[in-house]
Amino acid sequence: MKKFLILFWLSLSYGVLAQTTQLELSGIPFEPEISATDSVATITVKNQTGALVLKRKLSEKEKITIDESGVYKIFSNGVLIKRIRVIPAWFSLLPPLLAILLALIFRQVLVALLAGIYLGAFFIYDYNFIAAFFRIADTIIVDMLADKDHILIILFTVMIGGVVGVISANGGTVGMAEVIVKKARTARSGMLASWLMGVAIFFDDYSNSLLVGNMMRPITDKLKISREKLAYIVDSTAAPVTSLVVISTWIGYELGLIGDGLNTIGSHLSAYDVFIRSIPYRFYPIVALFFVLMIAVFRRDFGPMLKAEKSAKENGVSPVHTNIDDEMATLENKTAKPRWYNAIVPIAVLLAGTIWGLIITGKNSLEAAGITNYGLRQIISSSNSYYALVWGSFAASFVAVIQTVGLKILSLEKTLEAYVKGLRSMLFAVVILVLAWAISQITKEIHTADYIIDLLVGNVDIKLLATLVFLVCAVISFATGTSWGTMAIVMPIVVPLTWEMGVSAGLPVLVINSYLISTIAAVLAGAVFGDHCSPIADTTILSSLASGCNHIAHVRTQLPYALLVGAVSVVFGSLFTAFGFPLLLAYLLIFATLFAVLFFFGKKV
Repeated sequence: MKKFLILFWLSLSYGVLAQTTQLELSGIPFEPEISATDSVATITVKNQTGALVLKRKLSEKEKITIDESGVYKIFSNGVLIKRIRVIPAWFSLLPPLLAILLALIFRQVLVALLAGIYLGAFFIYDYNFIAAFFRIADTIIVDMLADKDHILIILFTVMIGGVVGVISANGGTVGMAEVIVKKARTARSGMLASWLMGVAIFFDDYSNSLLVGNMMRPITDKLKISREKLAYIVDSTAAPVTSLVVISTWIGYELGLIGDGLNTIGSHLSAYDVFIRSIPYRFYPIVALFFVLMIAVFRRDFGPMLKAEKSAKENGVSPVHTNIDDEMATLENKTAKPRWYNAIVPIAVLLAGTIWGLIITGKNSLEAAGITNYGLRQIISSSNSYYALVWGSFAASFVAVIQTVGLKILSLEKTLEAYVKGLRSMLFAVVILVLAWAISQITKEIHTADYIIDLLVGNVDIKLLATLVFLVCAVISFATGTSWGTMAIVMPIVVPLTWEMGVSAGLPVLVINSYLISTIAAVLAGAVFGDHCSPIADTTILSSLASGCNHIAHVRTQLPYALLVGAVSVVFGSLFTAFGFPLLLAYLLIFATLFAVLFFFGKKV
């Protein structure tokens, strides 16, 4: 009998999921969505006992506010139109805050995101902890996978992983690297070769860290470049360059987050167009790449890095045991002859296919709307970036396989094994992506952004928002060691926040869009900055392993450089441009400041 009652209670608990109500926050205005046929309606709100809470005339787009939590019924001209449940407004902060807190404690973004999703579902599904648990699987995640754009992004992400797997196995990545390092004769040219290789392997940060570190280590050792310097170069080119380029294993993830954020505010902006326009405002990754180049060219250092370089110059490099060969073995086939074109051809096809897809879908969209006079910006803005990315990655996959088999580098079976291995390597990215979409939807349903907007509008100048967002993302990413998890938590909040702050300030749409682009850029750049500084970040760990450098030594020598670049980028980049300082002059000021610091405080080795 007890078992029967337990099962009955569980089924009853699960059954109430079909009877969900609209969720609103106490004290936060919302639209009751009256019938469009009624220009003005008499809205009546009653609580669970039937007592009158509110009654007044309301036009279609006007909002009402309910101050106390509880269950309410809304009537329009005497007809029941909605049953809503009002929860305390501060509850809406708990899911993302829980995700952040658990990420800090456990340093596992999957656990953190799942916990945040579960708590949000608990609020949405009538505080039913069993219902919330099952709805994560059969509704929330399924809804994310049912979205066509989401599926296209997943396809692109896994297919580009497959391409990376094939060109790693056929000797393409090693061959491309060998072309760069041929002229490495001096310490300066060795560092420049390492930097060039880091920029050239732009399509994946993990491959970048492992390949550049391992292939350059014997050369930099011979040239008496410290392992700490190599690890810094590797780390400062991996995530920064991968986060910026339009063809990488990051692009699908970034576009997904941007696209979802734009959807929450009903924006018609293209996610791809916003991504492109945000690049100049991502000061940290751009400046980090430049600063590495500056150090390589002028051969000046300061702080702990100067000591490491002096030691290497005077005493040579002391090898540090590393098991990175195991990781390298999973990326490349050592029997394949290195040929640079094995990597360049599929990457070129990927890039060309994506650009072609953007042009075709953009033109088709414009012509379907009856627009015949347009330029490249209009084409990109109207394109379907998800189709374009899938077309490009599918074409690149086909070419990589045909090229590898046709040139008899690997058998068809081995090539397909490498491709599938590359697909599998992206599984974690896909899981993170789905959970990121899920928590984005959760924060939307429980109106997290609405509450934060209510708190900040009128209290924070929109000009300072990008700088504030950059710093918040940096702290979260540093503490958790994950830039992707940081983007997932912050992006769904700041996009509607920026929009509503602009609307409340009475700004024109074009001006709001410019602030929106700079804020999105701040999320993407701040997440990379924190991840770059963090001792628990995967790319930081891989960079020290691949370079054969003591991990703590890598963090200790890299941190002053990263903090300098971050501080200069925030002050002269985010802050100055927010107040109207020209973008080009901001970069000139940033570079001049770094140049001055390097020459005043740095010393030649």
